[in-house]
Amino acid sequence: MPENPSAPATPPWSSRPGARTWRCAPAPAEVRDFHAALPGYAPTPLIELPALAGESGVGRVFVKDESCRLGLPAFKALGVTWAVHRLLAERAASGTEPGPVTLVTATDGNHGRAVARTARLCGQRAHVFVPRGVHPRAVAAIVAEGAEVTRVPGPYDEAVRRAAGAAVARDAVLVQDSAWPGYERIPGWIVEGYSTLCAEIDEQLAATGVHAGPDLVSVPVGVGSLAQAVVTHYRGRGLECPPALLAVEPEAAACVLASLVRGAAVSVTTGETAMAGLNCGTPSSLAWPVLHGGLDAAVAVPDSAAARAADRLSALGVSSGPCGAAALAGLRAVLGGAGADERRTALGLDAASVVVLLSTEGPSANPHPLSGR
Repeated sequence: MPENPSAPATPPWSSRPGARTWRCAPAPAEVRDFHAALPGYAPTPLIELPALAGESGVGRVFVKDESCRLGLPAFKALGVTWAVHRLLAERAASGTEPGPVTLVTATDGNHGRAVARTARLCGQRAHVFVPRGVHPRAVAAIVAEGAEVTRVPGPYDEAVRRAAGAAVARDAVLVQDSAWPGYERIPGWIVEGYSTLCAEIDEQLAATGVHAGPDLVSVPVGVGSLAQAVVTHYRGRGLECPPALLAVEPEAAACVLASLVRGAAVSVTTGETAMAGLNCGTPSSLAWPVLHGGLDAAVAVPDSAAARAADRLSALGVSSGPCGAAALAGLRAVLGGAGADERRTALGLDAASVVVLLSTEGPSANPHPLSGR
């Protein structure tokens, strides 16, 4: 791999030997069928980028491009549509009085817009709480979906608390992609919804001749729900050679990395970051046991690294926002700088390895200027 002079001497990093032997139950198979029946559904592209493989010293690199998922610029609609489907079906089966319900949530941008869009399409209402640091254009996109928006002059965790309080109102329900003790069923449905993304990757890799699956998957992490889905997919099927799984967070909000270092879920004080969708200070209680069991490693990256990664992806024809580009920034961090050989060994990577980067959003999802460009 070419020397990267801007790579940190030792990136914030933690690894867990033996994670590839950890096992869990798989996601329900019917999730993929549900999504396939939705109007406008199509698998998002899996793009091979040989230039990145050469730069990284591996065999093949693929980018899962989530810049247009069900008409939205991020992957979040997969989880929200499945969760709302389950929620409304349960209400109907219970004999609950019919009529619109208000779907309440907190968001750093993409999840809230997915909730607002799904509510509109299902004839429901939406109330979205937005913390500080979310770009005005992202907020405007949520309003344009017909949602009521409440701005919260605090961090993401405070917006979640405000949303949970509002959801106790009559005919309101919290649709949050983070879980805590006593609130885990709906977040669990959201995680199940993300499994479609992983199933698509399997099929798309097989179509390119990669039948054994990837050797490494790099996934951007906020509260950890997408990473939970990825771990569940690759640790829940009894694969003979499961891939290494790498979580990537902003240095300003590396709650999963801090939790892995501590060996228990912890909250961190978050700072400002262009990776707004990852700016979360507490891991989901539902995700944490799965991440602790099945993640091989976690790394934190600065905004400048995400900026360079977004520029590189753009030059190669992939439109990625700062959160999506974090997957490449994380790969570069672990394979460059001091200790790179040890980190490469920990992830089991060699010159023949297949790497998948999850680019979770397009630039329009989170239109922050990236420092370092």
